[in-house]
Amino acid sequence: MNKGIWYAIGAYATWGLLPVYWKWLHRVPALQLLNHRIIWSFLTLFIIILFLRRRKTFHTVALTLRLLGACLVAAVLISINWLTYVWAVNAGFIIETSLGYFINPLLSVLMGVLFFRERLRPWQWVPLGLAAAGVLYLTLAYGSPPWIALTLAFSFGIYGIVKKTTALGSFYGLTLETGILLLPATLYLLYAEKAGQGAFLHTGTPLDILLVGSGLVTTIPLLMFASAARRIPLSLLGILQYIAPTLQFLLGVLVYREPFTQAQLIGYGLVWTALILFGMEGLIAYRTQSAVTAADSTIKSPVPKRLRPPW
Repeated sequence: MNKGIWYAIGAYATWGLLPVYWKWLHRVPALQLLNHRIIWSFLTLFIIILFLRRRKTFHTVALTLRLLGACLVAAVLISINWLTYVWAVNAGFIIETSLGYFINPLLSVLMGVLFFRERLRPWQWVPLGLAAAGVLYLTLAYGSPPWIALTLAFSFGIYGIVKKTTALGSFYGLTLETGILLLPATLYLLYAEKAGQGAFLHTGTPLDILLVGSGLVTTIPLLMFASAARRIPLSLLGILQYIAPTLQFLLGVLVYREPFTQAQLIGYGLVWTALILFGMEGLIAYRTQSAVTAADSTIKSPVPKRLRPPW
C-alpha cells in the first residue's frame, strides 16, 4: 500500500482518538488546557524547525506583514475550535463533536460557493440540502441548534478559507499561529498560577507529562497529514478524513456511553446519507471526466506514420 495512505490513516486515526487523551486531562480547566496546548505545540514545532535547519526559510516565508494579519485571524479561529473541542469532550459531548467534523466537508463546499464563486454540479446540491435538513431536525428536536457541532464546523471551515488565502503550508502556518498566541497564552497561565488555580506542577507528574505531550499529539498527526498530502491525491484524502469523526462517534457511544437518542439517529442519519451521496456523486463525476479526458487525448493524438493511409 502507498506510504502516503498509511500516513493519512495515521493522521486521521490520531485525530479520531484524541478524545481519549483530553479525557485523561479532565481535571484541567478547558481554558488552561487550551493555553498549554498552544505553548507546547509552538515549542514542539519550533524545535522541529531548528532541528531541520529551516529557521531562515520560516522567517523568509512566514514573517511578512500580510501573512501576519491573516495568521492572526487563523490563530483566533483555531483557538476557538480547540477550546470548544476540549471543553465538549470533557463535558460529555463527544458524539456532538463528531457531528461537527461530519458536517465540515459539506460546509467547506458551501463556503467555496459563497466566497470563491465555485460552481457546484446540480446533484451536489442534494447532499447539501440533506445535511441542512439534518441540522434543522436536530435543532427542532433539541429545542436549540447543535451549537457545539456548528461552532466546530464553522470555525474550522472559515479557518480553512483563511489558510487558503495565505498559501502558507500547514506546518509553518500552525507554527506562526501558535507563535502569535504564545504571549497571551503565557500571560494567562501566569495569571492562573498567581491566583492559585494553575494545574501544571501542582497535580502530579503524570498530568504534567500529559500537558507537555499536548504539543506532540498536536504536531505528530499534522506532520503525518503533510506527508500524506504530498504522496496521494486530495480526493483520496477527502475520503479518508471521515476516519476521524467516525472514531470520535464510536468512542462517544461505545466507550464513554454517551446517550444517543432516536432523534439524534434521524438527524445524524440525514447527515451521513448526505455524505454518502456526496461521495458517490464525486466518484461518478471523476470517472466521467477521466473517460472524457482519455477519449479526447485519443482523438487528438497523431496517427503513427506506419498506420497512416498512403493517400
